[in-house]
Amino acid sequence: MYFFCFAAIFFLSCNNSGEDFFNKEKSSCSKNLVAETLFHDSENREYILFIPENYKGTSAVPVVFNFHGNGEVASDYMMRADMRAAAQAHPFILVYPQGSCLNGSTHWNPCPIGEDNKSDTDDFGFFENLLQVLSASYNVDSNRVYAVGYSNGGMMAYGLAHYKSNLIAGVASVSGVMLDCTGTPQHPMPVLHLHGTSDPVIPYQGNNYYASVDQVINHWVGFNNTVTDPIIQSYNSAGMRIEHAVYDQGDRGVAVEHYKYIGGEHLWFETTVEGQNTASLIWNFLSQYDLKGRIEQ
Repeated sequence: MYFFCFAAIFFLSCNNSGEDFFNKEKSSCSKNLVAETLFHDSENREYILFIPENYKGTSAVPVVFNFHGNGEVASDYMMRADMRAAAQAHPFILVYPQGSCLNGSTHWNPCPIGEDNKSDTDDFGFFENLLQVLSASYNVDSNRVYAVGYSNGGMMAYGLAHYKSNLIAGVASVSGVMLDCTGTPQHPMPVLHLHGTSDPVIPYQGNNYYASVDQVINHWVGFNNTVTDPIIQSYNSAGMRIEHAVYDQGDRGVAVEHYKYIGGEHLWFETTVEGQNTASLIWNFLSQYDLKGRIEQ
């Protein structure tokens, strides 16, 4: 287990504009976990950075960005959607960015800025700027940068897949769907989607505001030119049935995979699948790919 040992990291209300989300008087008991600030688009933007203990800088390592949901704080989200054990084991650099405020709540803007977008936050630019900062400080494998997110953070991951595909090798979304502001990725895009069928916030079947999970999966199956008849396996874990669908044989060897949690709600799922937690499922999927497609073993 990794402990978040800063002297204080507080979420300050969005009403306290101009103040950092993170107390900068840090006294960390773990030098590989730090809170940082990046000035972007006339605003201080924050992020939490985890550097695995065995990172030496002698070889390039992948980077995983994990985006929180609407109204959340990166430090709290990290404790719940914790991928540090996976980052330590494999290893990779792990980033938990902090969303900015919109109408009193933290959020991500997964769409281009425009008249029909209620947010004018440049989150695509923030991501790109942050990646440049990390690449200047660490030995980053620029062919293996991945976007992961929960809820609104999953939407952000999909947004990056559409509009920053030149930088993103694959995406994983937990309880979050695409919005209708879709672009055209520059390469086949590996996609992993995890969703509960009883999600009351972003319904599995969709509604007037959100696409259904099937629409999301079908979009990427068509774009990646995978098989349309998936291989499906079923598991039972902690009383929950989970269906795993694999749409493989896509262009450049990419696949689209979906974990369907029967009766699952709006969660970063804690249920394991054959001993793998959500973080492991995500990494084991994404790590198969780089910007060129499936990595040849």
